[in-house]
Amino acid sequence: MSDTFERACAAADVPDEGVIPVEVGGVEVAVVKSDGQYFAVRDECSHAQIQLSEGDVGECEIECWLHGSRFDLRTGEPTSLPAYDPVPIYPVRLDGDDVLVDVKNPLNQASL
Repeated sequence: MSDTFERACAAADVPDEGVIPVEVGGVEVAVVKSDGQYFAVRDECSHAQIQLSEGDVGECEIECWLHGSRFDLRTGEPTSLPAYDPVPIYPVRLDGDDVLVDVKNPLNQASL
């Protein structure tokens, strides 16, 4: 099995309880740091095709700024309406000072 992780950003680029947009392997990804952990989700709300990277982060959730849908960063599942479909989430690992993301092997079955 080949290593499909790619560099997304420097770990220092992601603020605590914050998010930055990046492109990894042609996929728009929101790299998030919450509760001291890094997460990666498709940078598109499943409800209204809005960039999640423009929303708020807290308690391992990200909120879409337009209609307030919230998603669990660990599962991609919506935790509040109006969204009812999950967003794709991706494996993340740290390599030195870099955040690596594997967009080829999502951790859930969500699709946009």
